[in-house]
Amino acid sequence: MKQKYEQQMKKGVLEMLVLRLLSEEEKYGYQLICELKERSGGMFLLKEGTLYPILYRMEDDGLVINRWSEPRGKEVSKKYYRITEEGRTTLAELWKLWQTFAGSVSGVMIK
Repeated sequence: MKQKYEQQMKKGVLEMLVLRLLSEEEKYGYQLICELKERSGGMFLLKEGTLYPILYRMEDDGLVINRWSEPRGKEVSKKYYRITEEGRTTLAELWKLWQTFAGSVSGVMIK
């Protein structure tokens, strides 16, 4: 039962976390998966089937854009994602919303 609730809570913050990572520099999908895992202490273990729909949705919304790298030697081309100005604005709004949300939850839980 715990896993069901954990998944629901995670789902609500994934876009914000992906935008945050992309606000530092452009990254490709697997790089995002690894950084989310590492920086969250293993809390966010995303599969490609979870991450890529988020990236595609954010592209459709104008929050990120992509580019393909030039292959070098035996290295294959990679699709890099970069945050847009609209994405930066949305990230700031999501962060404020998250702080308000977390504060409100804490207000109920901690007396």
